[in-house]
Amino acid sequence: MPKRNIHKMDEHDGLEDFEPREITLDGVTKVVHSAGSGPAVIVMAEMPGISPQVARFSRWVRDAGFTVYMPSLFGRDGAVPDVEEGTAIFQRACVSAEFRAFAANESSPVTAWLRSLAKLAHEECGGPGVGAIGMCFTGNFALTMMLEPAMLAPVLSQPSLPLDDPAGVEISADELVAVGQRLERDDLTVMGYRFEGDRFCTAQRFAAYSEALGDRFVARVLPDSAAKRDSLPPFSEHVVAGPHSVVTAHLIDEAGQPTIAARDEILAFFAHRLGVPSREAPPT
Repeated sequence: MPKRNIHKMDEHDGLEDFEPREITLDGVTKVVHSAGSGPAVIVMAEMPGISPQVARFSRWVRDAGFTVYMPSLFGRDGAVPDVEEGTAIFQRACVSAEFRAFAANESSPVTAWLRSLAKLAHEECGGPGVGAIGMCFTGNFALTMMLEPAMLAPVLSQPSLPLDDPAGVEISADELVAVGQRLERDDLTVMGYRFEGDRFCTAQRFAAYSEALGDRFVARVLPDSAAKRDSLPPFSEHVVAGPHSVVTAHLIDEAGQPTIAARDEILAFFAHRLGVPSREAPPT
């Protein structure tokens, strides 16, 4: 049975049970925190970085029978930043050359590195392929990563880019066509999750995915009442200021909750696509 998470969500998480690795791909070096065994799943953090809640989700993935690769893309790994620091991290990412925060129909350059990471992870871990989940700022990255043949199980959790176009999708038109063709050819699907009232990941954005990908895009929309409302991280409470983070900050860690059902569905999706026998759901 998977171990119960013992880390406190309001305190710095030292990530002691992950191995920090410096991985150089395409001439770019990033720290990637890895743990577990089995087929690889890449967990991409939401703003403002690898929080205790993101690490908790990665541990759930690890305990479900996968090797987690958690790249450090922004922020302080394991930290619970205050509003000022979280906002500064967000602002730096918005102007970074690695991301396209305000450009609809264009993929963030960092996705090329992440595709290379997926290829490496498949080589290291074996199995039929790799899964990935992006959240918030990274939410759409798993879709662009489908251009890497090793990628088999993409999950988009509250994809929030581009920030200036609620109906926009952060992927170039030709890449979107190529991904759609691959989904059809290989009989694959993309899972998407959002809260109904999320002002950063809107109904218009999910409609755009559905229009582009048809029934290959499987949308899950949770009621706002399913979101955690108390004891939130400062960035979630004061900057996001509404239901948003389905499997992290706004997840209610109790049996029977819709956010726990979403978590379990994501783990089952990874297991199905990557050939891992389903395990008992992680304890809450």
